[in-house]
Amino acid sequence: MSSEAAAAAAAAEDAVSPNSEDGGGVGAGFYDLCKGLDVGEDLKREAVSLLKESKNIRFASPFGTRQPIEIEKFRAAYVLFCAAKLRKGQGKEEKKEERIRLCQVLRCSKLKLDDFFKEAQQFSLKFDQILSKFYGSDWEEKLELKQLEKYIKLLTDASKFYDKAYKELFSSPSNVQHCSISGCIRKYSEFYHFGWLLFLALRIHTPELFKDLVSCIHGLVAILAILIIHVPTEFRNFTIQDSFHFGNCPQFLSYFHFGVVFGSILLSTCYLYARSVDLVCLFCPVKRSEKGVDLLASLCQTYHTLEDHLKRMMGKAQNLIVDILNRNPSLASECKAENFDQINTDGLIYFKDLLDERSLQSSILILGRHYENAINTQGELDERMFVNDEENLLDSESTSGATFCSTRFKFESLASPTRTIKSMLNLPRSPSSPTNGCFINSSKMVQMTPVSSAMTSAKWLRDVISSLPPKPSTELERFFASCDRDITSDVTRRADIILEAIFPSSSSGGRSISFDTTWAKERKMEALKLYYRVLEAICKAESQLLSENNLTSLLSNERFHRCMLACSAEIVLATHKSVVMMLPDVLRAVGLTAFDLSKVIESFVRHEETLPRELKRHLNSLEEQLLESKALEKGSSLYNSLIVVRPALTVEINRLALLADPMPSLDEIEVHNIADRGLPPLPSRKHGALPDQNGEARSPKRACNEFRSILKLAAIRIRSLCERLRQSQQILERVYSIFQQILFHQTALFFNRHVDQLILCCLYGVAKVSHANLTFKEIVNNYRKEPQWKVGVFRSVFVGFSSANGNAGVGLNHVDIITFYNEIFIPSVKPLLWGLTDEGAHMQDRNITDGQGQGSPKLYPFTKLPDMSPKKVSASHNVYVSPLRQSKVDTLLPPSAKSYYACVGESTRAYQSPSKDLTDINKRLNCGAKNRLGFDMVSDSVVAGSFGYQNGSSASSEAAVTFNLPVKREQPDD
Repeated sequence: MSSEAAAAAAAAEDAVSPNSEDGGGVGAGFYDLCKGLDVGEDLKREAVSLLKESKNIRFASPFGTRQPIEIEKFRAAYVLFCAAKLRKGQGKEEKKEERIRLCQVLRCSKLKLDDFFKEAQQFSLKFDQILSKFYGSDWEEKLELKQLEKYIKLLTDASKFYDKAYKELFSSPSNVQHCSISGCIRKYSEFYHFGWLLFLALRIHTPELFKDLVSCIHGLVAILAILIIHVPTEFRNFTIQDSFHFGNCPQFLSYFHFGVVFGSILLSTCYLYARSVDLVCLFCPVKRSEKGVDLLASLCQTYHTLEDHLKRMMGKAQNLIVDILNRNPSLASECKAENFDQINTDGLIYFKDLLDERSLQSSILILGRHYENAINTQGELDERMFVNDEENLLDSESTSGATFCSTRFKFESLASPTRTIKSMLNLPRSPSSPTNGCFINSSKMVQMTPVSSAMTSAKWLRDVISSLPPKPSTELERFFASCDRDITSDVTRRADIILEAIFPSSSSGGRSISFDTTWAKERKMEALKLYYRVLEAICKAESQLLSENNLTSLLSNERFHRCMLACSAEIVLATHKSVVMMLPDVLRAVGLTAFDLSKVIESFVRHEETLPRELKRHLNSLEEQLLESKALEKGSSLYNSLIVVRPALTVEINRLALLADPMPSLDEIEVHNIADRGLPPLPSRKHGALPDQNGEARSPKRACNEFRSILKLAAIRIRSLCERLRQSQQILERVYSIFQQILFHQTALFFNRHVDQLILCCLYGVAKVSHANLTFKEIVNNYRKEPQWKVGVFRSVFVGFSSANGNAGVGLNHVDIITFYNEIFIPSVKPLLWGLTDEGAHMQDRNITDGQGQGSPKLYPFTKLPDMSPKKVSASHNVYVSPLRQSKVDTLLPPSAKSYYACVGESTRAYQSPSKDLTDINKRLNCGAKNRLGFDMVSDSVVAGSFGYQNGSSASSEAAVTFNLPVKREQPDD
């Protein structure tokens, strides 16, 4: 802990009791929480110091739905969890009995996991400076909250799959001898919980089960196989004699035979539906031989699992039964149990009396104690809650039982094939999803679940990609040899180094992420084969376009290859639904930014025709995420391009420290791979060189063209939101026009912000100018209905490292969207909004004489708007006229322009009286000019000198070699 943090902690010693005068911002609810968890004094004191540091932070939002008392509960839970988790990283001792886990904090606070993670996103932004002071700038990486959230999603999906599969295979019988109905129900539930506890034990002792969803499903199918072998046959929902399926569902069979009569299209629809609800075991034939049904092969056929992997999982689970439950295994072929009737017993293991009434309950207790001992030393969750019927931390939508009931309801609704066909023929289509020749493509009924999507994609990876050689094909090598020099060795060396950085093949003590060697090697090989396959397809398309095989400009581009390798790795990780390596980790490992990766996604999808639909959707969603916010985040290479094409933005970019670090060389990454074993991360170099890895400066024209991706995304979202709000075509066009001008002429407003934040502000500003009856609250409420909405878009808008955030508190980096709109957006955009009025348009028409000046970006066909760039006014002299400074423009605007602010007629703060609103409005109108962010002017020589260039020569160079793939991009919507 730093000296400042130590002083704060010492000052908090007097406030660790609820009897203190004011607690320094520490509510009584926090002390109740500490008492309920029996928190030690050291941890309590550290948490109190954090709460005291945050007493001036405003956590409520004008658009929030939670009461202040609820927000305080989340705040106390978040701070206590952070203090308990992060203090371990500072070497502080923690007694085993004093360990506080997240599930304990939430259970004592009576909070749900899903709600906690939603609020934690906002708390992390507001607590960033405080936690950085106490625990270092890497506190978020140490906290591992995002990884934990993703892991909870994985276990939720896995538990839903287990619940469905178990209830499809087994049911509670009503006529069993020597067993009452209540006894049968109890035993049915005990079998269920025994299987989940055995899976948790398998996960603890099998590292790869922690890595991804596909491995978890392999483990659960192995558990189901053990249950099929040992659960009494009277609990089965299937008969081995049926050679077509395990289950007996007359509704599905009648529907299936009806589909056979009416053709293959409807049959395909039946299959898509079965896959969508994970009822896959009802549709796949069993594997049979002379010795009987091959149980494992049939399960692999049913659930799209790999037989070798399934056998390995099953062997490990059987070893755990021997080690933990002290059971003696025996060969199934030597047993005469009824469970093996018509089943091929070769290679199967049987444990006598494993699930009989005498030993079942004791086995559950033993497995439960084994799990408790494991989570006392590691983990933040009690994973038994995913299948427990008692009150838990999950929402009702996340519980297994509710999911199964809803699935059954949807399935029974198909009892009438005629009604089903009629509904299918009237399904709404999604304009954003390609049909790919499918009969149905957008109905919720045929949307695949995460499990079915993962298993289908994994099957594609095994069948299509894994069979390829792990090296360039002969034809691809010909392209390499046709370059100015043979680059084959360069390409293969680069691929090995980059993928080793993403999937390290040996355990590394220096990495924060632990890898299983076998898992990493398998994923690395899959990504390598996919990379060579797509690269060959791209080379073929480029060769046909250029009518030559010499592709030196493309194949010698270092950044292009790294982006292709990163995209291949992302597809492999997305296929397996991995939780151990996320996209930021991939980009960080290879020295790329989100903006770099966004350039190749579209081409990657176009040139891999066999890519499953779900993976295409994943990449499409990923591209949107990159363009809407990640490409504009701090450290994006977009800013390295902007300082060349827009030198005037350099000061602001440097002030906010937005530049990306130079891309590390292959040699640096290779050294890091070999000698990692505890080495610190790759050293960042000073921002100095603008050239790309190939040595050429970035092209300003290329940087400007990248805005067209962003514009296309904005056009789609503006149209969707305007249609949802039932706004006119004129409003839609005006919003898009203002958005374009801000992007081209007030680009700094986008820095470190989300595209949707600018869209919402543009929409409200245009509505005010156009006298439309539309409030910010209506806009936000309708934005919540958009598929991409995030609560942080309107609750946490970046405002920079200054005190220009008004009443929200000095030193904060984020404010709500109304504060941002009033204090930053409107002072910058007011002249553009005024230009939409009749008076403003008339003045613009008089001023515009020669159209757009040379070098100004083209505005797409909406209303005519002023060009904010300097214009050349003399043909014989270098004389330019620049636009007025913001301060002078404000003095020339009419009084009506003041009505553009969002505080007129709307509450400026949640739970605030009208009188306080009026006071706040007057304060804003009188003092708003003092809070405006300033943009200092700098000369070209200063800009060039700050990066080590003489006379700005590099800033004007356009001799860059950028990878330009043969993809025809569509123009933005009108």
